[in-house]
Amino acid sequence: MRSAVNLRYGPPDVVRIAEVDKPSVGDKDVLVRVHATTVNRTDCAYRAAKPFFMRAVTGLVRPRRKVLGTEFAGVVESVGASVASFAVGDRVFGYNEGAFGTHAEYLSIAQDGAIATMPAGISFGEAAPGTEGSHYALASIRKAQIEAGQDVLVYGATGAIGSAAVQLLKHLGATVTAVCGTANLEMVRGLGADRVVDYTAEDFTADEQRYDVVIDAVGKTTFGQCRRLLKPRGIYVFSDLGPWWQNPVLALVTPLFRRKKVQLAAPRQDAEMVRYMRELIESGRFRPVIDRRYPLDQIVEAYRYAETGQKIGNVVIDVVPPT
Repeated sequence: MRSAVNLRYGPPDVVRIAEVDKPSVGDKDVLVRVHATTVNRTDCAYRAAKPFFMRAVTGLVRPRRKVLGTEFAGVVESVGASVASFAVGDRVFGYNEGAFGTHAEYLSIAQDGAIATMPAGISFGEAAPGTEGSHYALASIRKAQIEAGQDVLVYGATGAIGSAAVQLLKHLGATVTAVCGTANLEMVRGLGADRVVDYTAEDFTADEQRYDVVIDAVGKTTFGQCRRLLKPRGIYVFSDLGPWWQNPVLALVTPLFRRKKVQLAAPRQDAEMVRYMRELIESGRFRPVIDRRYPLDQIVEAYRYAETGQKIGNVVIDVVPPT
């Protein structure tokens, strides 16, 4: 089968298209013919092994997993003898961080993994980006225990995580202030944000409003910068280590003082998460934002674009040309 392979860590150019063996299918596995996948922030980090300590998991000298890719949408081609949850021909989507393998024509995944039948009425390309950004956003929301009526600021509201966070927060009934650049103000308003701040025109940290939660969806702020925006017991939720790798330390220390605190959200990767996103997509309460689409042969260009910092929402890879 054709797949995008990387045999060493490095920039996008380490990835190439190659023929590899189709994955084996165990008794409890599902073989999916992948129609669409994505190139996302998670893929970029694993491909480059940045930060460096990731190599303790991914392989110290070279990648243990030669085919990356976390998100997928496709059709079940075969199932193991003990599989009861899925049948041949089912349209499915999901998330496979750790095992990876979605940047290929076929994927083998456990039936009890992060996989579910696709939402009705959408294409493979629309379903594929429904889990990566949204499950990070969902983790932040659940960790901070955000409720209806709370005031939340989302910094980086145009990325896969940020655009998902705005929509999921509005579904919960929170009041959302979103921070983004001039070109995307209307797009973010269309996601449901109650107020949008243009960071190129004003300093969002000088905002007079105070928030129950500040979510940094792109890892470009610090607790120190955002602290004054928080209410007395407000929470700063981060998605990155911070410029001095301070965020994990602050997440341990700040809760001891019972005041403003830093939290690290650990996302869940399971079928419940995928089914939850399916429900929201199917009901129209969530839609993954898609910036660009590339064929599998152009996945290196997709990686390059994803790392420009200009990506809006998601970059989709069509493994099977859409009809």
